[in-house]
Amino acid sequence: MKPRNLFDKIVVNGFSAVTLVMSILLTILIAMATFVRYVIQGDLYGYEEWVKLFAFWLYFSGAAIGAFNRTHVSADLVQSYVPDGALKRLMVFAKDLITVSVTLLFVWYGYGFFMFGFMGPLGTGIALPRTTIWQIPLWTSYLAIFLGLIFMLFYFTRDLLMSTKALITGGPK
Repeated sequence: MKPRNLFDKIVVNGFSAVTLVMSILLTILIAMATFVRYVIQGDLYGYEEWVKLFAFWLYFSGAAIGAFNRTHVSADLVQSYVPDGALKRLMVFAKDLITVSVTLLFVWYGYGFFMFGFMGPLGTGIALPRTTIWQIPLWTSYLAIFLGLIFMLFYFTRDLLMSTKALITGGPK
């Protein structure tokens, strides 16, 4: 799908850029670690912390793009094998409702997770959790999770509204 409005263009292009950059950075970093380990016989100490950070951004930005494109993991068996009609519309609506409900729960948990990393265990901004070697604040990874979940919820809610309309009017999604 191509984004049609300005909001979707900004979101999808932003997440696409993040996905591209993180893919390239991960490839370079893993290739460097492999080269250092097997050719130079050394150790790229602490590279795993960067790999985790980049992987979180790659995964959750890709998940948001998948939610926009309606290609995110879902029960597409209904779309493929159930003939068009009221039963199919009801099953798609139920799938979308469950997806939005579960994603909303994860957004709630994601917010708490992000705030723990951003404000620290006491909520005062003191003693922020960091990685062991590079001292990267963990909220940088938690932000990827939280933002990805927010935009997944946004696009899943769009799909729920469309399937609700189709269920009520009897038309296509």
